[in-house]
Amino acid sequence: MKKIRTHQDLFVWQESIDFVTDIYKETKHFPKTEIYGLTNQIRRAAVSVPSNIACPV
Repeated sequence: MKKIRTHQDLFVWQESIDFVTDIYKETKHFPKTEIYGLTNQIRRAAVSVPSNIACPV
């Protein structure tokens, strides 16, 4: 079994990075009028998942 040294070794963090990548790919197809509205909000929410895993407070 691999020893966990950083958050990057956690399976859940790795999966959350894949999730963020998928969100960015999907929101790329959203209308340009939503780039500062819905698109931005969805992307920020997705990025918060791995961020919170990496830096729990």
